[in-house]
Parts: sequence; structure tokens; C-alpha cells
Amino acid sequence: MLSDNKGKVIVISAPSGAGKTTLVRHLLEKFDELDFSVSATTRSPRKAEVEGKDYYFLSIEDFRKRIDEGDFLEYEEVYKGLFYGTLKSEIERLWKKGKTVVFDVDVMGAISIKKFFNRSALAVFLKAPSMEELENRLRSRSSESEERIQERISKAQMELTKEKEFDIVLVNDKLAHTFTTAESIVRFVLRS
Repeated sequence: MLSDNKGKVIVISAPSGAGKTTLVRHLLEKFDELDFSVSATTRSPRKAEVEGKDYYFLSIEDFRKRIDEGDFLEYEEVYKGLFYGTLKSEIERLWKKGKTVVFDVDVMGAISIKKFFNRSALAVFLKAPSMEELENRLRSRSSESEERIQERISKAQMELTKEKEFDIVLVNDKLAHTFTTAESIVRFVLRS
């Protein structure tokens, strides 16, 4: 169970390939007041990903056990057999450090977090300037099969219909401009 002393949270979400992880990393470098909520997942680590820094990599069995034990604030089976979720203990860890928690989560997870924290949360929806650009970004990763790319494109089309459930929609067309706008948003949250 999360403590009643809720701190502030910033939720950054986007369809896969829109640049949310790049944006979150930039904000974490820029603001000492922020810290990253490390999500749990059942997917395998990508090159250079570190356990406990990028994700908590769990087996499907362990993930399901932790669901049953009520350890997750939110979780979702994002793709068949591929779970992601936010551990309550992770949020408590960051609040104990006096940090504003930053989430880098999928769209449905972001909506769940926003509903849970309500006014203590600012939810930002990041999107690519077009579906064509999103597809180009996914392909440039060179880390996924054609089937997985098509699955991500299909999911992105659904996720784009949810942008109205967010506080702010930010189009990631020019990275420098996206960074500047996001920095202004964070400054506002930290001052309020």
C-alpha cells in the first residue's frame, strides 16, 4: 500500500517510437528534483539495458505472483505474454528520497496512474508528427521483427485515440523544441 503522503508525479507516455524514453532521460539529466520510476517487465533486456536502472526484469510467473500479492500500482499485458507494471515499492522509494517521480509508461498505464494520483499527477502525451514518421523511427531501431513493428503500429493507432485523457499533448517533431517545451512544463510542476 502506498503511503498517504503522496508526492508529485509526472507521467510521460507515448506510442512506441515517439521518443518518450529520450525525453525522460533528458529531463532526468536536467532536473535533480526528478527521479525515474523503474517499471517492471517480462520482456528480455535490450542491448545496454541494466536491471534495476532501466527495468526490473521479471519472469511471467514472478510478475503474476506480484500481481496476486497486490504489489503493483498498475500493470498491463501490453502485448500477448508481455507485461509491464509499476511497483508500489518503487514510488515509495523515490518519495523517501524527496523526489518528484517521473514515469515512462505505455498509454494505458499512464491513464491508470493519472486516475490514481489525480491532481498530484501531470500526464503528458508525446506523439510523433505523423504515423509515417513513427513507423520510420520504429524501423530505424533495427531491433524488432516486421511482425512486432506492425503490432506496435497497430497499437499506436489505438493509443492516439486516448490523447484527450492527458493534461498536455506534445508533438515531438524537432527534438530541441520538444526538450525546451518539456523543461518549461517540469519547471511549472516543480514550482506548484
